[in-house]
Amino acid sequence: MITVSIENRQPKRSVSMFQKHQYVRSKKLLKLVAGLNCQACGSGNMVQAAHTNWGGGKGRGVKADDNLVAALCLKCHYEIDQGRELSKEERQDKWQQAHIATVAKLFNQGAWPVDVPIPTFTIEPQLSPLQGH
Repeated sequence: MITVSIENRQPKRSVSMFQKHQYVRSKKLLKLVAGLNCQACGSGNMVQAAHTNWGGGKGRGVKADDNLVAALCLKCHYEIDQGRELSKEERQDKWQQAHIATVAKLFNQGAWPVDVPIPTFTIEPQLSPLQGH
């Protein structure tokens, strides 16, 4: 006689060592950013809220956090995303400088939405005491 033991087996779940990213989303912020001049070249034509390509929750088919944006015209946005004139490091630096300028401009105008966190690595020294406004 053969006895078979049937166990209630649950599929093993992998436990992640990292907490799931909580995305920052704000249509209001994106609209405010698109209303600025390009923070890389100064153009006021066809400005967009250009998300970072280097972190901030960016993944396959997922934009980075909305607070990680820079006001860029189409030409500058293209050059930073796909351009061949600049190295990767130069493109990252150009985006970072435009991002810092974008955050500072909105913050100094009092336009940064109070419900959107300011990225801590973005804040220039003069804005640091005002973080979290």
